[in-house]
Amino acid sequence: MLFQVGGQGTRPTFFEMAAAQQLPASLRAALTYSLGVFALRRPFLHKVLDYDDEFFALLMMVLESHSLRTTDASFSESLYGLRRRAVKIIHKKHSSNMESNDKIHHSGLEKHQKVASVAFLVILPYIKSKLHYIYNKEREARLQASLWGHDDARFDDTGFVLDQGESSHSQIEASSVEGSRMTHLKKRIMEIIACCYPWIHATNEGLSFAYQLLYLLDATGFYSPDLHALGIHVCRATGQELMDSSSRISRIRSRELERLRGPLWLKAVQRVLLSCVYTTLDYAQTGLIAAVFFFKMMEWWYQSAEERMSAPTVYPPPPPPPQPQAAKDGIPLPPDRTLCPLCSQKRVNPSVIAVSGFVFCYACVFKYVSQYKRCPVTLMPTTVEHIRRLFHDL
Repeated sequence: MLFQVGGQGTRPTFFEMAAAQQLPASLRAALTYSLGVFALRRPFLHKVLDYDDEFFALLMMVLESHSLRTTDASFSESLYGLRRRAVKIIHKKHSSNMESNDKIHHSGLEKHQKVASVAFLVILPYIKSKLHYIYNKEREARLQASLWGHDDARFDDTGFVLDQGESSHSQIEASSVEGSRMTHLKKRIMEIIACCYPWIHATNEGLSFAYQLLYLLDATGFYSPDLHALGIHVCRATGQELMDSSSRISRIRSRELERLRGPLWLKAVQRVLLSCVYTTLDYAQTGLIAAVFFFKMMEWWYQSAEERMSAPTVYPPPPPPPQPQAAKDGIPLPPDRTLCPLCSQKRVNPSVIAVSGFVFCYACVFKYVSQYKRCPVTLMPTTVEHIRRLFHDL
């Protein structure tokens, strides 16, 4: 999965591009879940979860910047062996018929394209997540207001009486007016975002769907409108490109080590720090994927163990109670079980007495129980509410 070099052509498939695009969202969900699990035992991690957008954006900015600097690809694209190439259209003219012929040429990314790629990969998703959060918050506020009504009576910190002269009252009034203006402005901005965000989100999703559909049909070489705006194609990396990227990384790091200035002990400390940074960046991609896989495996393991421990114990059903014995002074049971003990005829509308379990004709048992308040066979006390009709013949 990490590298798919030497595929059919340099153009990635739709599924490779889709997997590379969805990887950051999956990685964020896995990291948030892992931090949530750790926060159950370490409450201080809740502060990190409160600013998960900022921490994840900072992490992705470091990873995307390093990946674009060293491999000319984003963090997720480099995992699938993909590279970003700038699109240049070369105009050629034939000498025979003087007709122009356009040819697409791919070249490496320039510095401004790498900076713009980081902005599209990190800053825009961060802004989208914040707008989505504001939209959801405003929608919940509107829903709550529609259900419970508006509550304009709010208590302020300045709602008490001060007896310190007119200057104190004027300062309080000025701060109250300024605070109300800021609150009104903030509320107005949130209302504008709540009104405009659905249209912006729908437009973005529609454009993304259109580009993906055209890419799937080989009608365009751009998988998303972001790549089209940057003028960048995503191509498969060849073996030579992987070797070139490795040598380029070595040259960049050697130049950075040569630029170190200061005493020998300071250079040694800087070299150690840079070596640690390089090692972390080299194994960041594989380490993050392995950590996510490890956490999900541990979650499954402990969840399965907890389910086994908390599962209710299944006991065998208890044996049925013994059959009640017929009383000496009661009505004897007929030898044929299909006959009613009261009328000695074949049972009509069979009914059972719940306290004893013997079956009679409904009319016979109802009349007997209504008169004597007991079972005819066992003489156990009962009422007509204990008579149950049987419909086994239906």
